[in-house]
Amino acid sequence: MRQLFLMRHAKAKRGDKEVADHDRPLRKRGRRQAAAMAEALQHWKAVEGEVHVSGAVRTRQTLDEVAKRLPERSLSERAFVDEALYTFDAHALLAWLQGLPETTDRVLLIGHNPALLELAHWLCPDTPSKLPTGGLLHLSLPDTPWHALEQHAAEDVHSLTPQQANHALFKRAAPSAPDLGKAGLKRRIRERLAHQYRMVRALEPGVMAGIDPEFLHQYRVNLRRSRAIGESVRAAIKVPGLKKRLKHLKRRAQATSDLRDLDVFLESLNEAPPPLISRSRQALERWLRARREEEHAALRQQLVQSTYAEEMQDWRDFLGSRHFKKALAGLSAKRIETVLAERIDRHDQTQAALSPDSDDETLHDLRKAVKRIRYLAELEPKRHRDFLSGLKHRQRLLGDFQDLCSRQVWIEAFAASSANAPRRKQECDDWRAALEVQKKAMREEVIALTPLADLYHASLKR
Repeated sequence: MRQLFLMRHAKAKRGDKEVADHDRPLRKRGRRQAAAMAEALQHWKAVEGEVHVSGAVRTRQTLDEVAKRLPERSLSERAFVDEALYTFDAHALLAWLQGLPETTDRVLLIGHNPALLELAHWLCPDTPSKLPTGGLLHLSLPDTPWHALEQHAAEDVHSLTPQQANHALFKRAAPSAPDLGKAGLKRRIRERLAHQYRMVRALEPGVMAGIDPEFLHQYRVNLRRSRAIGESVRAAIKVPGLKKRLKHLKRRAQATSDLRDLDVFLESLNEAPPPLISRSRQALERWLRARREEEHAALRQQLVQSTYAEEMQDWRDFLGSRHFKKALAGLSAKRIETVLAERIDRHDQTQAALSPDSDDETLHDLRKAVKRIRYLAELEPKRHRDFLSGLKHRQRLLGDFQDLCSRQVWIEAFAASSANAPRRKQECDDWRAALEVQKKAMREEVIALTPLADLYHASLKR
């Protein structure tokens, strides 16, 4: 198969009488867009073949911004700048494409609309209707000579925008959080859940793309917060139909767990190199990335299933229903405080029973309890501001403990996959043992934490 990547230049300044269209430079936003696509281009292997760029200033600057983030690729030095690509005519672009040599199997073309999009539609009718600035299209073509390209010859097409590749860019256009400063408890719950639903749906394209791990993290956070708020409501009042829908949210969040753990582990390898020899370290990273690809493919498959869309739509309809609004009428701040106090008491009982030999699962349960307490307290953010601030260190400590446990599991699985490398297995065993020492220190730190009831009552007196 031949691979064709069509990238539109990033956002450029508008032309005027003093600046010809050919000479329009990128805006600051355009530079951010181009930089954001660098990792995506590398992930899609778009920069492994020939790179051809229109002679316009905005396309050359788009390449330069990408090249700055991929210095090892030497893109600026090996790219071909061709004035023939400064065209808005798809027929001219097709003629250029058909003139490529037989030996060229992979091409990245940075050019202009509408030529790029019209060419893509000619090659594949399933091409998206829009190609925004900085956007990328990937088309798989038959292994026939370029000059023999026929209409609708592409067998597959994928698209990506800068906002799907980079969470920081996504945030600039993400759904705005509602202003709930003066809202009552019931309205605050409804609007927070509705906003989190919108965030989940808005984050899905970035999760599907799988370029920036922050999309998955925020997707997971919004699912889990929605479930936690729902469980808090359910603990305080009866809401028919809520339990079933919370199970759906739980299952969707659980489907992201392994992928999120892999992202965290891979990130940690850059921050703190593991105690492995270079060859073992490289093998571990390759193995982890392969597992990540598997997990991401499985998640993508779930997100395109009709049952997923139906569950999300059902959740949205439920939140907006008169039935849910009526049920919330029975909720009171006093009842929330009662449930919060009960949860704090159970947490403190569990913490008091801890010992240096307590199993990992007990601390995991404690971490979940802290999260539920936090989400419940957030229903009255002004009242519990100091208490919520005091929870941060505890939640971070328990989260770090879980990350170490997860890391041990993946290290053990990696060692088991290296059946013919006894030295590598010994390295992994030593690493796991070292992590166990860190876990023991964290366990003792958790045991020494102040009971939550003390923090809670002290915060109410301030």
